[in-house]
Amino acid sequence: MKKFMLLLMPALFFCVSASPAEKEIKAAIENVTVYPDRARISHETKVDIPAGTTTLVLGGLSPYIDAGSIQVKGFGDFVILSVNHQNNYLQNLEESPEVKSLRDQIEALQAKVEDEKAAINVLKEKEAFLVANRGILVRETSFSLEQLRSVMDLYTTGMDQVATTTLKKNRIIKDYEKQIAALQKQLADRMGRQQLPSGLISATVQSGKAVQGRLTISYVTGNAGWYPSYDLRVDDITKPVTIYYKANVFQNTGVDWKDVKLSFSNATPQVSGNLPELSAWFIDYYNPVVISAAGTTRRNAAPMKAGEAMMEMAVAADMMERVAEQEAYAPAVEVKPGQTTVSFDVSIPFSVPSDGKVQTLEIQRTSTPAEYRYLTIPKLAPHAYLTGNITNWAQQSLIGGEANLYFENTFVGKSFLDVNQMTDTLTVSLGTDNSILVKREKREDFTSRRVLGQNKTETYSFLITLRNNKAVPVRMAVKDQIPVSTNSGIEVSAGELSRGSYNSTTGEVRWDLELKPGETRELIMTYSVRYPKERTIILE
Repeated sequence: MKKFMLLLMPALFFCVSASPAEKEIKAAIENVTVYPDRARISHETKVDIPAGTTTLVLGGLSPYIDAGSIQVKGFGDFVILSVNHQNNYLQNLEESPEVKSLRDQIEALQAKVEDEKAAINVLKEKEAFLVANRGILVRETSFSLEQLRSVMDLYTTGMDQVATTTLKKNRIIKDYEKQIAALQKQLADRMGRQQLPSGLISATVQSGKAVQGRLTISYVTGNAGWYPSYDLRVDDITKPVTIYYKANVFQNTGVDWKDVKLSFSNATPQVSGNLPELSAWFIDYYNPVVISAAGTTRRNAAPMKAGEAMMEMAVAADMMERVAEQEAYAPAVEVKPGQTTVSFDVSIPFSVPSDGKVQTLEIQRTSTPAEYRYLTIPKLAPHAYLTGNITNWAQQSLIGGEANLYFENTFVGKSFLDVNQMTDTLTVSLGTDNSILVKREKREDFTSRRVLGQNKTETYSFLITLRNNKAVPVRMAVKDQIPVSTNSGIEVSAGELSRGSYNSTTGEVRWDLELKPGETRELIMTYSVRYPKERTIILE
């Protein structure tokens, strides 16, 4: 048994001495590339590497690291043998300055509460002393009446002072405790990440001599992302449209990004890069399932009308925008188009705390010539909607997102900038213009309902009135509709249309016209519907 132990000890000694030494390193975050649903974080640091084999450990990282995305590059006379990643559940992430400040405030208030309670204890002792001496005075008969009165006044004054001071201090304690409760609630909201483990990346390196090298470490982490939004501003329909391109960034990785170089990319790493495969498409006869007569049927919900979305967009409160003498510019951003993606590099270092809150940065501002045209569908809404047609929109690296609309320095509503269009012209809605008046009313004298033989004929006529109260001419498209028959027994015929173009397939009637300043234009639309008199059709 002793011989076995003697043989084992040199082997154990060899294993311990052969394991590489560990060395903790510090590496600040240099730059962050933010994708729509994740972020790529890069660290860089200089490190002194001793001779032999050493494991360099970088801790305090996010616990949401994608291990497959880790890249470690070394620059110097050494070799990187291996790279490993793990989460250290025995070590939590470092407290943020905000959490430390909240803890300090709570401790300071708790100390004040203890001071006030100590003072109250002293007052209670004083009260007990006065009560004890009052009993002695009552039993004492050698005092004169004047002396007794003086002692009782002293007792009353002392007790009154004790009671008043105690009451004030209890109120102060109550106020301190309210402040402590509020701070503790605020601390609890920010303490979620303090329970997170610390991410670790270790790189085992080997060198024949002591050298100084440089390491760059990058990885992709979740719980971060960005999405675009826009401000579309039109000062006048004779001027270009100004597009303010904004990036809304958020992160809750557990680690604050302090003074880092931010880049925003429209790449989607979550989408698989594998080519799709087209499988065989098998067909066969369709055998419908027989439904019993007792079964109930449901009517399909009525489809949303095309103009309802435009009506919702028009409902917004006006917000006057303050215009300075010279508008301030956002930090410079370099746009880097790639083969398949576009990135926006912010020139000024920026900080994004790990609190999940959205911060907004302007990443691009462009003035683009646009062809302005008004569109109105008076049957659905008595409003004129201003649209801008942008021809070179593909060169601006835009991504679909919500847009705030400003016309003539007034907030007019919200829209959605849809860039998924297969045309060379991007049409954006710029909200309603109250300077264009629109009215649609039925012409009662030309609306009739008559029966002739076995058929009934209903005739409807509408008057559409437009007025341009602007000081410049405007181009306008007016749309209305005539019903389309899907039954051979129903016959629809168009009457007077004021030179409007009529599509009998869709029933759309369209007028393209130009209104001069102060001009009023009237359009007439008349149509008739003939159908069997014993049947019923709802036409209004």
